[in-house]
Amino acid sequence: MAHPLRYRWVVLGIATFTQAASCFFVQGIGAMAVPLQRALGLSTAQLGLLLSASQLVPLVGLLVAGELLDRYHERWVVGIGAAVVAAGLLLGSLAQGYAPLLLVLLVVGAGYSTAQPGGSKSVAVWFHPAQRGLAMGVRQAGLPLGGAIATAVLPAVATTYGWRTALVVGGVVALLGAGLFTALYRRPPVAVAAHPARGDAPGDAPPAVPARSRRASLTARLGILRDPSMRRILLSGTSLVSVHGGVGVLGALYLHDVTRLGAGPTAAVLVAAQVAGAIGRIALAAWSDRSRAGRYRPVLVSMGAVVTGLTALATPAGRSPVAAALLLAWLGFFGIGWYGPWVAHLTESAPPGRTGFAVGLVMAVNQLAVILVPPSLGLLRDTTHSFAPAWAALAAATAVTLAVTARGDRTPRMKGPAV
Repeated sequence: MAHPLRYRWVVLGIATFTQAASCFFVQGIGAMAVPLQRALGLSTAQLGLLLSASQLVPLVGLLVAGELLDRYHERWVVGIGAAVVAAGLLLGSLAQGYAPLLLVLLVVGAGYSTAQPGGSKSVAVWFHPAQRGLAMGVRQAGLPLGGAIATAVLPAVATTYGWRTALVVGGVVALLGAGLFTALYRRPPVAVAAHPARGDAPGDAPPAVPARSRRASLTARLGILRDPSMRRILLSGTSLVSVHGGVGVLGALYLHDVTRLGAGPTAAVLVAAQVAGAIGRIALAAWSDRSRAGRYRPVLVSMGAVVTGLTALATPAGRSPVAAALLLAWLGFFGIGWYGPWVAHLTESAPPGRTGFAVGLVMAVNQLAVILVPPSLGLLRDTTHSFAPAWAALAAATAVTLAVTARGDRTPRMKGPAV
């Protein structure tokens, strides 16, 4: 292995790539809205159910993944999960119709359950708190970067060669991520892991957790949600992930139906929004490393910006192609970028020795929004024949969350000597 201080950047690179590869196909579903609707005759609500199907199993799978990460090596937990994503997509290319595609995405979600908490923990144990926000932001940028590439590639593949070929492409990409992470990831040596994520032991052995703690009931472990900081993290995450899901399921249809943009310009706008999200995840996380007000302040700013963007999108001004493109890029930067500082704050707020479980638990609860929001917004669109009520609902929910969580923003930033 290369020098530890340099190898952490290798770890960051492979964790970012694996994140992008694992979510590649799922992030491209929204962009494939038009060809999928034409090929399968789907309503907007049915399209939203495709996104929900890929996120259903993680409702429980994230809890399981978090527990596995506290017991076993991240290398195998993440690698096997990404391989399951690949296998599901490759086998799913044989699917015939809408119902089999839903089943395929359930399998994909089961494998993807390990990517988010596993990748977050693998980066957290390699980086000192003073650099952890930036590192987390870079890794979390893998999701919108994967989404940007998927948005540029998968709709064209689905239109030209069919949606089943798009599954093959997604499966091959996920397989590359699984192989790379399994081959190259290592845990840090003790010298580097002197300041790991709070409560996680350094070295190559799994974190030492007392047997009595392992026998603790699930109810007792769920008690971490009584902590005010964890509740604030949970509320803000649920709100902002709803915005991300809403833009994902409605963005392409809005540009196509309301602004009358063609397939090429629509794809370009969606790619720009995903790239803005990747930049946001890095920039906002880097800000959180230096913010005297704490890591949570960039999350509050993101919620305020999202409320502004969604409100503008719901007005007649949002029907202009130029305005819609700019607003979606704005929502990409803040509505996707929030995740970098948020997940860094989450890992540092976790109880000692339970980082994997805490990350998995909070992400699992967030899955409720990820599952319910896309089909609900799709149904609202189908019922009202307008996108404005959906944008307004997301803006209102985010505004309420901002008002509630801003009152508890008193957490100081975490400091420590440089590694």
